[in-house]
Amino acid sequence: MARTREFDVEKALDAAMQLFWEKGYESTSLSDLTSRMGIQRPSIYSAFGDKKELFEAALRKYTKLHASYVRNRLQNNPSAKEAFRAFFEGVVADEYKESSSRGCFCINTMVELAPHDEKFEILTREHQMYLSVIFQETIERGIQSGEFEIGVNAKACAQALVVSLIGLTVMMKSRPERSFVDNTLEVILTLLK
Repeated sequence: MARTREFDVEKALDAAMQLFWEKGYESTSLSDLTSRMGIQRPSIYSAFGDKKELFEAALRKYTKLHASYVRNRLQNNPSAKEAFRAFFEGVVADEYKESSSRGCFCINTMVELAPHDEKFEILTREHQMYLSVIFQETIERGIQSGEFEIGVNAKACAQALVVSLIGLTVMMKSRPERSFVDNTLEVILTLLK
């Protein structure tokens, strides 16, 4: 007879996700995980597998939540142009509000693991492509509403915005001067004129 788990799996996964997001894969020890998750190693192995499998589960959870967040931010504004402005300005404002910049968990993984781990290369690239689709849908909505010119290449523009988002998020980790970021953001948003 299988033993009933004595902990909330989703709550434990959330705790692992936050820890991996803060420290990255390599800097997070199993002791860190057991402490943060409030469970012992055998429970981690039983519920999630090894550290790498736990990291993958945490990353998958994050990318699902992040994509949903981005979609909601962009869809909840009737103006496509203003939706993008509010979204990008929100990314910047959130980073300056935090005492330390965690950036985006997926982008952090892209930098830390994707160059030498094919699984994480694929997972992070999938998230980039999903964000590109969300951006493209929003741009197409803006074309239909007349906010953007009919000839705008929605797919190429969306991909450029994803690259800009990734660059902006990585840059924010070094806490650049706000005027530098604001000027950059204005140029990024010219893609939508």
